[in-house]
Amino acid sequence: MIFTINHKDEKTAKTIRSVFQASYAIEALLLKATDFPPLKRTLKEFLESMNAFYGYYMEGTLAGVVEVKAEGKNTRIQSLVVHPNFFRQGIGSALVQFVLAHYSTKTFTVETGLANEPAKDLYYGFHFRKVKEYTTEQGIRKIAFLMRRG
Repeated sequence: MIFTINHKDEKTAKTIRSVFQASYAIEALLLKATDFPPLKRTLKEFLESMNAFYGYYMEGTLAGVVEVKAEGKNTRIQSLVVHPNFFRQGIGSALVQFVLAHYSTKTFTVETGLANEPAKDLYYGFHFRKVKEYTTEQGIRKIAFLMRRG
């Protein structure tokens, strides 16, 4: 089940952060990144975020989180993470589908690491298309996606 998460609650924010840390540790390995900014995100940054957070719960456990930033006519998937204990169970797909169903914008954007094949496959499966590749200041190769509706 997917629910809105109150990331302003400290206990909940700690749980969200723990899922982010577990998931992004795996992505950092995939990308061979030694300096990976998502792993440096503090609890305070979660508590103060203006974005919306939605959680996928499996048997009472927070298994995945999608962070969404509404930007006028565009909806940005700011982060999408699945705890490694729940990989390959359709949670990422369910979270993307949830965002597409609950936001009415014409465009959706998302970015991931270029070497993150599972994430790229996920977004391509929802008809996102690559709009650019670039390198971050930490030397990480990234890919940006866009999906238009209608």
